[in-house]
Amino acid sequence: MKNAIIFGAIIGVLSGLWMFIMHWLGYSPQRSTMSKIEFVSVLIPLIGLYFGIRNYRASECGGHMGFLEALIQSFKILLVGGVITTAAAILYIDEIEGGTNLMDFSGRIFGALLVGILFAIGVSVLLHTKPNKVD
Repeated sequence: MKNAIIFGAIIGVLSGLWMFIMHWLGYSPQRSTMSKIEFVSVLIPLIGLYFGIRNYRASECGGHMGFLEALIQSFKILLVGGVITTAAAILYIDEIEGGTNLMDFSGRIFGALLVGILFAIGVSVLLHTKPNKVD
């Protein structure tokens, strides 16, 4: 669980910082369209998951890890990162955006959830080393 907390915290903090950096650059989540630079935020969970699962495989699994084990660890990392990111998003909406329309922002959070699930499956497939066993 230590690995999930560390890499989840990295993903959460970087995602939270990215929201504030985007605001500083002049972009707002209240717009109905996304700018191209906002898609860079997709790299944060992808890179964090990749290095988190790779570290988990090397340090705690002795270099051998099944798909299900990688998927469960991915979800743990995403859960920790999601909690921190959601806390940062609530802070951002309340303090920076003035508590305006939460519905605009919730669509992006749901999109981030779907992207996270797809990344978890992809990274688990990429890094598992026991192809004949599910776990």
